[in-house]
Amino acid sequence: MLAMHQRNTISVQSMPSLPHHVHLRFDPVREAWALLSPERIYWPNDASLDILRRCDGKTTVGAIIEALALEYDAEEEELAADVIAFLQEWTDNLLVTP
Repeated sequence: MLAMHQRNTISVQSMPSLPHHVHLRFDPVREAWALLSPERIYWPNDASLDILRRCDGKTTVGAIIEALALEYDAEEEELAADVIAFLQEWTDNLLVTP
């Protein structure tokens, strides 16, 4: 019998981090940040990079949203859905752990 895979969901209480097989590195040739995972390279845009840099396993999603709201001079409510959706997508792709 096959076990069902349970989806890890992101909430404002989650403390996301990059798994051990995923690394954020600066590529000096392209002068851009890359997210390296086995057999794949992702080139996050500036907003994505601002989120990923805060995924340290100690900071809650709520605190990430709060920090981004201050940095971008935006309302937390405006950013919350986008940040949670971004982190959920990357969690679903096993690039972020909740």
